[in-house]
Amino acid sequence: MRKRRPAPSLLALLALPAFLAAPAGLLASAASAGPAAAAAVAAAAAERPRIGARAPDFTLPPAAGGPAVALKDLVARSKAVVVIFDATRCPVARAYKGRVGALAKEFGAKGVTFVTVNSNKTEPAAEVAEDAKKNGFAFPVLKDERNEVADLYDAQHTPQVYVVDPKGTLVYTGRIDESTDDPEHVASPDLRNALEAILAGQPVPKPETKAFGCSIKRV
Repeated sequence: MRKRRPAPSLLALLALPAFLAAPAGLLASAASAGPAAAAAVAAAAAERPRIGARAPDFTLPPAAGGPAVALKDLVARSKAVVVIFDATRCPVARAYKGRVGALAKEFGAKGVTFVTVNSNKTEPAAEVAEDAKKNGFAFPVLKDERNEVADLYDAQHTPQVYVVDPKGTLVYTGRIDESTDDPEHVASPDLRNALEAILAGQPVPKPETKAFGCSIKRV
């Protein structure tokens, strides 16, 4: 006589949508590691920051040294905060350095704060600080030594952008724009559009876009 399979537990059914939404690499690792790992991936996916939800707070040290910087403090004194996961060696991130600096200067004059976070284990703090100096970044450049903030935000690429409004709500995530090669002929300036909408008191027209670039080199 054939044995009947036990019905899936309610917990497993509830975790399924989040598990399916997890990144492919994590799913493969979890599948090979067994049910406990799969449940952990599902839980992490369920906790990822979503558009319209409160942006997770974090506190990180500047790459150049000095007092730690907390997101909640930046939000409290800004009309918006732009968090960009960045890199020193990634060619895609390097292609955007000039645009990031220009946007930070333009919108900084309007009350928007930019901050970059480097979560790559391969890029030491001294290198990150030197890169920021070379590119004339006059905003906080932070080092996420154990990629804990990258994990908190589920950031996968450099550059990858998260925009937080004055209420601490995540209102945009994705790319800076669609073109790495030709900054003079950008057709979809997604980050700019998001910031202009926030400053005008309007909903962000396209709150999610697909980030692209190099993978974050995690510990």
